[in-house]
Amino acid sequence: MVETKQYTPQDFKSDQEVRWCAGCGDSAILSAVHKAMAELGHNKEDYAVISGIGCSSRFPYYMNTYGFHGIHGRAGAISSGAKTANPKLSVWQITGDGDALAIGGNHFIHEIRRNVDLNVLLFNNQIYGLTKGQYSPTSKFGQKTKTSPFGTVEVPFNSGELVIGAKGKFFARGVDNNVKLNVDIFKEADGHRGTSVVELYQNCVIFNNGVFAAITDRETKDDNQLILEHGKPMIFGKENNKGLVLDGFKLKVVTIGENGVKESDILVHDKYEEDPTLHLALINMALPNFPVALGVIRAVKAHTYDERVEDQIKQVQATAKIKSVDDLLNSGSTWMVE
Repeated sequence: MVETKQYTPQDFKSDQEVRWCAGCGDSAILSAVHKAMAELGHNKEDYAVISGIGCSSRFPYYMNTYGFHGIHGRAGAISSGAKTANPKLSVWQITGDGDALAIGGNHFIHEIRRNVDLNVLLFNNQIYGLTKGQYSPTSKFGQKTKTSPFGTVEVPFNSGELVIGAKGKFFARGVDNNVKLNVDIFKEADGHRGTSVVELYQNCVIFNNGVFAAITDRETKDDNQLILEHGKPMIFGKENNKGLVLDGFKLKVVTIGENGVKESDILVHDKYEEDPTLHLALINMALPNFPVALGVIRAVKAHTYDERVEDQIKQVQATAKIKSVDDLLNSGSTWMVE
């Protein structure tokens, strides 16, 4: 048995200069990953941090772990291969809303469908930052950017909807400036067997500054965030007196103490529920009528792709007549050339 070493966040910081813009939300997310990895119980050599292309994808350079800076949109394919070839690895895929949902969209949905045991950190700043401010698949409808000077005419993706549609078993959401929440989410994502997708609302100070201000600003966040905890009522607000109930098949915000509403009437969060209906409703909540759901929204157990591949290899090896390369070369029709 290999003894697990004890680490601090500093052990996971590389000697490379962080080249993100001052104030970029990526830096806070990086700090949360350093803190989480120090607490997870894996040896440092068992981490692999793999990225595609984009501002977020510089992440492997800032990690004192094994890493791979891939090509645009292909982080999911590389991560899936690494985990399948070496199941003991804790694989962290770092990607952005452009990298994962545009050029990498096909890889994204299929790694989720296969349920490869990966941790996918999806940085969503609703813009292409590295290439200087073009609209992305998550940019708001009508947003004016370098490539949509009169406003986008596209309906944006909702990352969580894509995860549910691809039969996803784990979806969580965080915001860049809540490091403590993100550390908790990352630790739970790593402990989940299967594809864990964590969407991170991340502010781009240069090309989309303040896009999540209503959610993250100190003055408004309490009324605009619902931080979910399994087994606890879905309560939020500055006075901690607002909550969610079902009105027919739809969610509704109510105030405890008004119109006879009691705390016992408030919905209780169940992240383990296999039916994704309520999870999808939570994912789709948006301002101004609803708070934005943060924390682990869905965490359902299921067999993973890499487990099944490993089991299949063992089954084939147990019954195969060919046990070596010599057996293979001498099988079937063979002849001697003189």
